[in-house]
Amino acid sequence: MTLAVAATLATVPTPSTATPQAATPHAGTGDWDDSAYRGQVEVVRTPEGPADPAFLTGTVFVDQDRDSESDRGERGLAGVTVSNGRDVVTTDRQGRYRLPVYGNMTVFITQPSGYQVPVDDSNVAQFHYNHLPEGSPELRYGGIAPTGALPDAVNFPLVRSQLTRAQEQHCVIAGDLQTYNRTEVEYARRGAIDDLAGRRDYQGCGTLFIGDVVGDDLSLYPDVKELTSLTNGPARFLPGNHDLDFDATTAEHSFDTFRAQLAPAYYSYDIGDAHVVALNTVRYPCTPDVDNADGRRPECDDPENAPRYNGRLDENQLAWLERDLAAVDEDKLVVVASHIPLLTFADEGSAIHQVDQVREVYDLLEGRRAVSVAGHTHSIENMRTGDLVQGWNDLFGVDGLPFPHITAGAISGDWYSGEITDDGYPTAIGRDGGRPGLLTLDITGNAFRERYTVTGESNRVGTQLGVNSPTYRAWYAERQEWNDDPQGAAPELGDPLVISRDDLAGQTWLTTNFWMGSTGSTVEVRIDGGPSRQATRTQPMRGEDQLIGPEWSDPHAVAQQLVHGGSVADRTMHLWRLELPDDLQAGRHRAVVTATDAYGRRFTDVLTFRVVEQR
Repeated sequence: MTLAVAATLATVPTPSTATPQAATPHAGTGDWDDSAYRGQVEVVRTPEGPADPAFLTGTVFVDQDRDSESDRGERGLAGVTVSNGRDVVTTDRQGRYRLPVYGNMTVFITQPSGYQVPVDDSNVAQFHYNHLPEGSPELRYGGIAPTGALPDAVNFPLVRSQLTRAQEQHCVIAGDLQTYNRTEVEYARRGAIDDLAGRRDYQGCGTLFIGDVVGDDLSLYPDVKELTSLTNGPARFLPGNHDLDFDATTAEHSFDTFRAQLAPAYYSYDIGDAHVVALNTVRYPCTPDVDNADGRRPECDDPENAPRYNGRLDENQLAWLERDLAAVDEDKLVVVASHIPLLTFADEGSAIHQVDQVREVYDLLEGRRAVSVAGHTHSIENMRTGDLVQGWNDLFGVDGLPFPHITAGAISGDWYSGEITDDGYPTAIGRDGGRPGLLTLDITGNAFRERYTVTGESNRVGTQLGVNSPTYRAWYAERQEWNDDPQGAAPELGDPLVISRDDLAGQTWLTTNFWMGSTGSTVEVRIDGGPSRQATRTQPMRGEDQLIGPEWSDPHAVAQQLVHGGSVADRTMHLWRLELPDDLQAGRHRAVVTATDAYGRRFTDVLTFRVVEQR
């Protein structure tokens, strides 16, 4: 049997009719293309110009005829939050606002629940105006064209929407599309974008692409918008470290092309009873920690090895966040979205790949119901309140998560690596053993449940099974060494689902990679119809350091990665393992695995393996 066939056998999902599976939310009603509100922000200019050029004024109005123009008789909407990225105001009884003017600013509104901002033909939400009179400095990808003098008014149109008012929302969080070329754009289209095109449950909340929208080539933004035109809801974006104008010399202009093409660098919007805050956690050029009294490391000061960027909120954004949250009802769910995570398991020992001001953000959210969603690591992490790994305390003084933190995986998976599937996109298995896919927050009122949908699969597929044996671990070491210095024939694993008695006499585990598994999840295994046995989580998230190496790896993922390329799944916070009995008889055996998440949703998977006297 070939390695590829064996890997397929390891992950055949067999839904159990006796146990409920992960729920599939009901589809939305109607066709998005027929009902979408298409339009743009209204910019008003007259020869006289504004009465006071130190302030920008305008109106948020209900666009009854959907022409994006504030016509006579169309009323203004009171109580809508408007910001210039620093100051935050709310509209008066006539829907009017007044904001101070800065030389380089983006003015935007917070979409209120029960209303929808317009989208363009690519479904990209239109809710902001860039003001940069002279335009960006010379940048390879253009930046922001000169906007000229301050307009007389910038008016923001809205329409009423039952979709955004509903207490039940399904918000798609799309991690790291990260296309480096048009070939990878096509991979994304055939993969996760095709899945989104077939869904109707997210029309109200839409899709939030949480950074690394492209892979350094910002000329691909029009291609990305062709992809979002295939989706069924508003598309929003926040910036990642591969969306930078790398030729910008100051942080002020480092995301100008992103701002011109897609969205403000940070903003917020309301949906149902949730408030989504889209943050920019990427600081470029890398900025030293100016206050190192708390023990954080000033990596950016290193003249030879300083990274190009780090995870940081600038002072203006942090001040905006405080003012934005002050305008939000205390009982709303706050979804904090970012590219670089506030904290992450994958890079828990790095001060660069987490956010400097994580404790300041926690202080602002104290007492609120909240969840953090992020990308960047190309891994899946479902971390619950109270979870802790060693690096968070060492670097940031955090002794446990105050609310859930979820790393959303990636559309690109492991940067589109690995074998090409029959569906036309790569396997791209990540360093946590995760497969490419999409996170969805299923929100009811101010409560949520998270689910991860693997590209090309149904919601019922939530696990990946394998066998970690002494033979596998020996091959792992030999293959790693050969990959580093290929000499002679590559070591072969053979069939990873064939186990010798010698293997059983040592340590051999059945492994379950439960992608959305977390603290509070359980994994149970029944072998050959015998009693159910509890598997053990390898990374308990109770303050320990990362456990790394073949004994902590996902053997199903590694068996493909070491042969076909990509990262190596040598660590994960969502792997469970059960030691196989050493008295199994020679022949075929069947393991039925039931993984139950923190909400009681069950996923059933089956692994068939064979015991032999000798390999």
